[in-house]
Amino acid sequence: GGTMKRRAGEREKELKKKKLLEELGENRLPYLTPADADFHQLWKTKYSKLIFRKSDAVPEELHQMVQESFLALREHNCFFQDLVRIKGKDFLTPVSRILVGNPGCTYKYLNTRLFTVPWPTGSHDIKYCSPQIHDACKALMRLNDYLHIETVKALQVQNLLENKQIQDTTVTDRKQSFATSLTEQGSVSEDQSSVCVPEDDRSLKNRTSYNLTLLNYMDPLQMLYLKQEPYFGMGNMAVSWHHDENLVERSAVAVYSYSCEDSSVQESNEQELKGRDPAVWHVGLKVAWDIETPGLAVPLHQGDIYLMLDDLNVTHQHCVLAGLSPRFSSTHRVADSSRGTLEYILGQCELALQNLQTDSDSMALSLKSLEAAVVKQVEEIHNEVEFEWLRQFWFQGKRYLKCTDWWLKPMAKLEEFWRKLEIMTSLVLSEVRKEQQIEEQRNETISCFLLLLKERQKLRKEWTAR
Repeated sequence: GGTMKRRAGEREKELKKKKLLEELGENRLPYLTPADADFHQLWKTKYSKLIFRKSDAVPEELHQMVQESFLALREHNCFFQDLVRIKGKDFLTPVSRILVGNPGCTYKYLNTRLFTVPWPTGSHDIKYCSPQIHDACKALMRLNDYLHIETVKALQVQNLLENKQIQDTTVTDRKQSFATSLTEQGSVSEDQSSVCVPEDDRSLKNRTSYNLTLLNYMDPLQMLYLKQEPYFGMGNMAVSWHHDENLVERSAVAVYSYSCEDSSVQESNEQELKGRDPAVWHVGLKVAWDIETPGLAVPLHQGDIYLMLDDLNVTHQHCVLAGLSPRFSSTHRVADSSRGTLEYILGQCELALQNLQTDSDSMALSLKSLEAAVVKQVEEIHNEVEFEWLRQFWFQGKRYLKCTDWWLKPMAKLEEFWRKLEIMTSLVLSEVRKEQQIEEQRNETISCFLLLLKERQKLRKEWTAR
């Protein structure tokens, strides 16, 4: 309920903003680049949770490994445009992508579930289609470890700065109200000491332990059309304004950018050029639902890194502004794995099948319970297996066979579970037709069962149409 209310509120704000922009006409909202005098002050006050690292701060060996991995994956045709669903319509993304990460992990955005090409971990037997793909996944795992360490450091520094600011404010407040009793002074010092308590290590780890990276690739010169940035007039967009979805609350996002710059794409030095240089890739940021704070356009060069810390992904939106050269990026995330891992969905299947029993003599199958709550749980899991996993995988997931066949065995296992769930559905149908049940209980079971069957029928039609 809270999520729906928040989304309704966001839609309302977006409509108000669109109306205002229509009134503004050609007078776009202001935005700043590093060439503007107020850029760093604005960053410090309104965008302080965006941390930027120039490429020379990153070990050269890591640059080489990661950049070779991008090129190897492109050479093996491992980048794919995603078919995503927005407001009931399917669109191909202008950016081509591949997901690499922990074995069995998935990431869902815009109603499309991506399945990780697993990076090589000791506990899993992973066969890659070529040694180059193995090396690429290993390099990305190394980058992931490096970005995790850098993110923890950045958050620790930020926490120290915030604590210092709070302490300084507390001291100032105490000086202004010096005429207080000794007991009141004691309580102030207790409050102040609580500020100094460092963030819980577990919380810090949960919000910085990246479990996957979504790799992006785009050559803007191959695109017939790119959408124009609508609010500030920042130029061509590779990725529109958005919040990253399906992440652990207040978790960080780390991005490694590699634009294949060459001598034909030179950064403009003309002072009279207003706004951002259209030849250079940029990340754009704005405060969400704010039409007064200027936006930022930060240039991205070969090997630059940026971190979006804490709640920046919620309070702000970001977009990617296209340059002229092809560009790769590796965007590391702490995906919410509560409902998005193979381990989770296999566990759900086992839970559902607890209601199925086999007669030891006749081997006939029957249901242990016809209680409405039990039937509802089983049929919800049935829908989840079919529409969130099997159909999502076979709709676009077959392409991952270019990298590895790791997902084939788990999918075969899920199909086996699904067939048993289909049997359970038919058993419910045959049982509710029998008259010997208590009518009230029977009606309750039929009512919730029909709702889920209608939902299944609707979704099957949608997927068939796709």
